[in-house]
Amino acid sequence: MYKLKIVPLLLAILFSGWTWSQDIEPTTPEETEIYEPVPPKVIPGKAGAPPSDAIVLFDGTSFKNWISSRDSTDAKWLLNEDGSMTVKDKTGDIQTKQNFGSIQLHIEWKSPAEVQMDGQNRGNSGVFLNGIYEVQVLDNNNNDTYVNGQVGSIYKQHAPLAMASVPSGEWNTYDIIYHAPVFEKGQKIKSGTITVIHNGVLIQDHVEIKGTTPYIGWPKNPPHGQGPLRLQDHGDNSRVSYRNIWVRELE
Repeated sequence: MYKLKIVPLLLAILFSGWTWSQDIEPTTPEETEIYEPVPPKVIPGKAGAPPSDAIVLFDGTSFKNWISSRDSTDAKWLLNEDGSMTVKDKTGDIQTKQNFGSIQLHIEWKSPAEVQMDGQNRGNSGVFLNGIYEVQVLDNNNNDTYVNGQVGSIYKQHAPLAMASVPSGEWNTYDIIYHAPVFEKGQKIKSGTITVIHNGVLIQDHVEIKGTTPYIGWPKNPPHGQGPLRLQDHGDNSRVSYRNIWVRELE
């Protein structure tokens, strides 16, 4: 009688996908050890250099990876002898020839040492992920503005957790983790996220992207796939410079 009852129970367990390991505590270390798949080996860069699997977008030698956002012609910004590039006023934004989705981005920037103007007109530029979502670049040293538009903000959406800029004229670093939003049948089904580390300080902690980052109006969510990395010419003689730009694709 006992055997007749136990057989259906064992069959039910077998076909339900249930396993003993889900309820029984492991008794050996090997039961909780996983050996595959093995993560790929990446050699870190030294002193800010890109790691071995990075895509180098700007190394200071040319604009070969960049075009004008206006008309896809050659980038017209200034290439400097120190291995940096500087916004050339009123020539327009520039963007990468290559499109990306989710990325880890390293980029270095500086505002001019000679302070001119104030508010949003001082050392203003921006890093646009997917060509759409702006991480603000601005000289905020002794220069107050609206906090969701200050340096390190996700423009008009998220104020930074801290203002971590170095003195005007010195080089800042942004290390950004961007996960692109997901769209299905023209509708957003998962929001994108951005994490920003500014000069080693966490200033955006996996914040949700609400949509586009317009100067006027609410965020919008047009469906999109991969897009370029875009750098802004704010059109106010901002003279912002960039150097050492690389990405690692996350998908």
